[in-house]
Amino acid sequence: MYSLVETFDSIQGEGLYNGSLCFFLRLGGCDIGCGWCDEKKSWDESKHPKSSINEIIDLVIKSPSDIVVVTGGEPLMHNLDELTIELKKHKRVHLETSGAYNLTGDWDWITLSPKKRKLPLPEIYKKTNELKCIIYNDSDFEFAINESKKVSKNCLLYLQPEWSKKDYMVEKIINFIKLNPRYKLSIQKHKYLGLQ
Repeated sequence: MYSLVETFDSIQGEGLYNGSLCFFLRLGGCDIGCGWCDEKKSWDESKHPKSSINEIIDLVIKSPSDIVVVTGGEPLMHNLDELTIELKKHKRVHLETSGAYNLTGDWDWITLSPKKRKLPLPEIYKKTNELKCIIYNDSDFEFAINESKKVSKNCLLYLQPEWSKKDYMVEKIINFIKLNPRYKLSIQKHKYLGLQ
C-alpha cells in the first residue's frame, strides 16, 4: 500500500522531457523540509489515503501518456520494487527524487534533485540520468558543481531557479552556463503555463 497524494496528467515542465505529456504519481512522505518546497502538502504521509498497486495501475492505464513520473514528497521513502514492476508493464517509468533514501525500483529515467539538508546516498549518483540543482542563492552554484562531480559523464546537468526567485536568478544561471556550457537551464515550463 502506498500513500497517494494525487495523480494527474500534465506537461512535464522540467529537464530533458519538458514539453512531454506525463502521468504524475505523487506519493506522500518527506522529511527533508526544504523551506521553498512547492509540495508541502505531501510531507505528512498519514494525511493521504493508502492505495494498492492494483488501484494505482487502474489509474495509470487510463492515462494517454506513455510516461509515468513517480514523485513526491520523497518517493524513495517507500520500497518501489513491486510498484515499478507493474508500472513497466504499461508505461515508461521515471523517478524524481532527492536520493536521500535507498534506491528501490526499476527505472527508465532517474532525475536526482539533491538537497543540502540531506544529501543523496552514494549509490544513486552513477544511476542518475539527469541532475537537477535548485538555485535559490549564490552558494547553490558551488553546491551544483560539487554534486555534478559525483554523477557519470553522460548525466545531463540542469540548473533550475527556485520559483520565487526566478526573475533574479535566471540571469545569474545564464551567466554561469556561459562559463560552464555542460549545464542547461530548467525553467518549470508547467508553472509558466499555469498547469499543475
